[in-house]
Amino acid sequence: MNEQVKKGSTVAKWTRRSLLATAGVVGGGLALGITLSPNRLELASAAATSGDEVLLNTWVKITPDNQITVFFPHSEMGQGSGTGLAQMLAEEMEADWNNVSIQQAPVTDEYTNSDLGRGYIVGDGANIPAFMYPMLDFAFLQIAGNLVGQMTGGSTAIRLTGHHGMRRAGAAAREMLLQAAAQDWDVDVKTLSARDSVVTHAASGRSATFGELASRAAAFTPNLKPDLKPSADYRIVGQSKPRLDLPGKVNGTAEFGIDVSVPGMVYAAVAFPVVRDARATAIDESRLAARPGLGRVVNLGDVVAVTANSYWTASRALEELGITWEGGQTDLSSASVRATQTADLDRGDFEVMDEEGDVDAVLAAGTALTSAFDVPYLAHATMEPMNCTVALSDQGADIWTGNQNMLFARNAAAETLGIDPGQVTMHPVYLGGGFGRRGELDFVTTSVRIAQALDTPVKVIWSRETDMANDTYRPAILSRMEGAVANGRITALRHHYIDARSGMPDSERPFAFQYDVPNRDIGRVICPSPIPVGTWRAVDFTQMGFFNETFMDELAEAAGADGLEFRLAHTSNPRIRAVLERLGEVSNWGGTMPDRHGLGLAMVESFGSICAQAVEASVAEDGGVRVHNVWSVVDCGRLINPDAGEAQVTGSVIYGLTSALWGEITLEGGAVQQRNFPDYPMMQLANAPAQEVHFIASDEAPGGLGEPAVPPITPALTNAIYQVTGERIKTLPISKHGLYAL
Repeated sequence: MNEQVKKGSTVAKWTRRSLLATAGVVGGGLALGITLSPNRLELASAAATSGDEVLLNTWVKITPDNQITVFFPHSEMGQGSGTGLAQMLAEEMEADWNNVSIQQAPVTDEYTNSDLGRGYIVGDGANIPAFMYPMLDFAFLQIAGNLVGQMTGGSTAIRLTGHHGMRRAGAAAREMLLQAAAQDWDVDVKTLSARDSVVTHAASGRSATFGELASRAAAFTPNLKPDLKPSADYRIVGQSKPRLDLPGKVNGTAEFGIDVSVPGMVYAAVAFPVVRDARATAIDESRLAARPGLGRVVNLGDVVAVTANSYWTASRALEELGITWEGGQTDLSSASVRATQTADLDRGDFEVMDEEGDVDAVLAAGTALTSAFDVPYLAHATMEPMNCTVALSDQGADIWTGNQNMLFARNAAAETLGIDPGQVTMHPVYLGGGFGRRGELDFVTTSVRIAQALDTPVKVIWSRETDMANDTYRPAILSRMEGAVANGRITALRHHYIDARSGMPDSERPFAFQYDVPNRDIGRVICPSPIPVGTWRAVDFTQMGFFNETFMDELAEAAGADGLEFRLAHTSNPRIRAVLERLGEVSNWGGTMPDRHGLGLAMVESFGSICAQAVEASVAEDGGVRVHNVWSVVDCGRLINPDAGEAQVTGSVIYGLTSALWGEITLEGGAVQQRNFPDYPMMQLANAPAQEVHFIASDEAPGGLGEPAVPPITPALTNAIYQVTGERIKTLPISKHGLYAL
């Protein structure tokens, strides 16, 4: 994917304490930090340009014939954020969109995504003096190298990289081009204008293309705090520009990891222990049938690989191999995980996450409503299984893979090999789905270890069964809630839950109840999962959204109130209210439903966006559930590309419904029981509901869109099912309740 793809928050107050802290990160004192810190937008890799290309700043290059390429420090896994980031840069640059291409940034330290961390911590920096920016940027570049790298996840691309980085890069490039023209023509830069990749001096009638000015513009220093356009003047942002990555995916020229082929390469199929943490103590090759092209058997203890000149040959041989696995967590089961978590909740040793008022007194004074929830492990089930190609040499390593953090993958490979990261060359490719799974490094380091045992390049491919049984799952957790209502209002709420350490930072964890409640007691018990867990699309919001929005419907019923009106009565947030009110309108909330049809709703705020959904579902007499219609209303702040945004929401709905209807990974005897799609089904076209997506017009800073539509869909569905059956679903998937998906 490294070739060009051609087109067919919270703002922290800038205080003395934070100023000095930043100086300390840079090192050497404040004055020295300001003096010596390099200009962030001048840092670039030699791999960024070739031929007559001119790099205007870190994130944009241009050719003499006026072709503009935007680098983006994220991986492309179907979300299309590269196009949105290019729109944001091109808008500020005043570029001709017809000449804009995108390219994944080189996997080098210069292309660490420092804008993500800077944007998250200090926001737009409106109150930060311009002279501080070199030191501030360099500080975050150092911090991001260890904490961020080139992360793709958390719905951060548009809301952080784009809003805080790409807009600035585009505006800085525009200023440089204007300065070059002013110097060439000996005119005041204020008398010049830029539009559609052309700089014009109206008074004299002179003009020049960006490409003609680029080499001289590159001599100017990029402004780290340039003036940004008012949104009223936007011509590119807010438009449904065709995604720049799609033509290659349609015509077959796009390269995914599974497509990679390098000279002299062999294929490797891999087997991991069926029982967690077991080791391969013996290999019996006597059952291997003689096959042309069969290579070697590699036993690394925790993984066994068979190589061949084709994946089919390697995988068939692996099935015949006699592997003796010993040890492991043979007593591990879904029941034992649940028992451990139950004991931890019963112990009552909670870390307080949010506390206000006197919950005990209010609950004791009236009739408390109680609920217990249980959600299972979930697999990511990416359409493209894990794979990685490694070629080792005396100079280092070349690696072809799709990872959600290519810099971290490079560093992990270097550590495994015991070499400097600069000796590892990463070749980015498209990801056939990520959802958090490809943010892990296990499939990269395993492939490197196998390559070390060989004398030839190797392409390691995990089978679907291997992938399913060796995922880093969304955690299975338990939750308990108590609440009381009086006079139509929630008077107290208690929520105690298991935190199984999914990998989400505490600063992003959705522990808070999103409605107004005067008396609150929210606490967690940290109970690490006995099997690997990690980030799963929308992470902890999917669990908390299910708990909170199911319980919110219960509280509404206890208060004798309508679910929508009850939610509106418990929020003064104007953005949340606008989303809920719009949802009521578009879904005809309160209207008449056909027999055995129910309409449920839910709302979750996550990743800087608010999403409310209504689901119309029917339940047949025999328990067959069909989802007929889904309405999504989203306030994501400024919408960069409406068409791409709608695609993210509708895809999220399908992903979320799949997990609600079928999703469950179970353990027995230390082994994952699900192997492939027949026992871990996906929603198919025949099951998919009709969808409507509505965006609230907003000029607020952009929020995320790759994940916020996942958390509300499950409780919206289960609340709809309740309207038909009268049974509250608090354990997932719905099949545990005598229901099945139609």
